[in-house]
Amino acid sequence: MKTANALPDPETLLPLTPAVFNILLALAEGEKHGYAIMCDVEEATDGSVRMGPGTLYGSLDRMLKAGLIEESENRPIEAQDDERRRYYRLSEFGLRLLKAEASRLSKAVRLARARKILSPA
Repeated sequence: MKTANALPDPETLLPLTPAVFNILLALAEGEKHGYAIMCDVEEATDGSVRMGPGTLYGSLDRMLKAGLIEESENRPIEAQDDERRRYYRLSEFGLRLLKAEASRLSKAVRLARARKILSPA
C-alpha cells in the first residue's frame, strides 16, 4: 500500500525530456547553481544542448516540486559566493530516476548496435 507521500516508480516517469536528463546528469557530479548547470550541460554535450534561462529555471522549478532535486543550504566561502544564487543537488529519488533513464538509453543503444544502426563501440 502506498502512503500519500510515496514517490512513483521511476520507470513510470520515463522517458525524460532532454533538459531534465541533462540537468540530472550535471547534478550527479555534485551541487551546482543554475548558471553552472547551464554551462555544464553545454560543455558535456559539446554545445549540442543549450538551455536558455527559461528552460533551465522552469525545469528546475518543476524538478523541485517533483522531488527530483533539492535546494541546498551549503554555500561556498563568501568571497566566491553570490547571495542571489540558489544551489541544487540530486535527491535520492532523482538519482534513482537518472539511473533508470540511463539504463533505458543503454538498452536502446545496444539494440541499435545489434541491428547495425550504430557501429560497435
